[in-house]
Amino acid sequence: MQCFTIATAVVALFAGAVIADPPTPGQTEKGLQRKPMRPIPNDATVHGCYSSGAGLQLVDKAVKFNTMGECGVKICNVMGYKVGASYQGTQCWCGNTYPPGSKLVDDKQCNIPCPGYDWDACGGPSAFTVYNTGIDLYGVENATETVSSTTSSSATPKPTESTADAAPVQTTSAPPESSNSGSGNTAAIAAGVVIGVLAMAAAAGGLWFLLRRRRNREIEEEHRRNAAVNAFIHGNKPGSSGGVSMTDSRMDPVMAQRRMSDGSIADNQDYSRRILRVTNA
Repeated sequence: MQCFTIATAVVALFAGAVIADPPTPGQTEKGLQRKPMRPIPNDATVHGCYSSGAGLQLVDKAVKFNTMGECGVKICNVMGYKVGASYQGTQCWCGNTYPPGSKLVDDKQCNIPCPGYDWDACGGPSAFTVYNTGIDLYGVENATETVSSTTSSSATPKPTESTADAAPVQTTSAPPESSNSGSGNTAAIAAGVVIGVLAMAAAAGGLWFLLRRRRNREIEEEHRRNAAVNAFIHGNKPGSSGGVSMTDSRMDPVMAQRRMSDGSIADNQDYSRRILRVTNA
């Protein structure tokens, strides 16, 4: 009888060790969200229940024995994240900011028991149980409304994952380029071409004028030289018959300047010699 009592006590002792006690004395319901707790260095504490995971990213979608300590310390704290969160029981999310303050909801929305400790809640169907991982106790800020939750490449999110409400993005189209710029460029090019053609024509005309003027001067110089040569050869004044005025070598040049009568002149007489003259006084 005494041995049976001892055996019963030993079994009860081991049974008490295996069955975990609730976090709150007298708690009878499992999967309850804990109240916000004071942060503890290098330990996970509940920060609140949020309807959005904005600012967080999914790092493990299937934590088999997920708990506050498993996700908040062994995963997020070890990876250097200031914030951890459990979602839909088995998913673990990490980040460095709490979700937006406007997404804080009633604790009853976080009601899925943790697989590794079913007294606690590890998020809800559309809510996150958010933890402080103990790295930064009081300096963690809330994410802005426009920041959405992201998913790491190592995990695939489920369709029911909650994301932050994205603010509507207003897009403005760039103003169309004015067609006047194209026409202005075309007009400028055309004007440049016209000016270039006119400049070339003016240069060609100036060159032609200079060459023509030079040719005219050369012709005038040649004409003057020919006239001088002709004047030297034919004398200064032409005869009435168009011939050359010449003096007979047989006539005395002195007699040509005087009004005298010498009588008849024979053609066979040499008048270049001085002869006796008879003059009328």
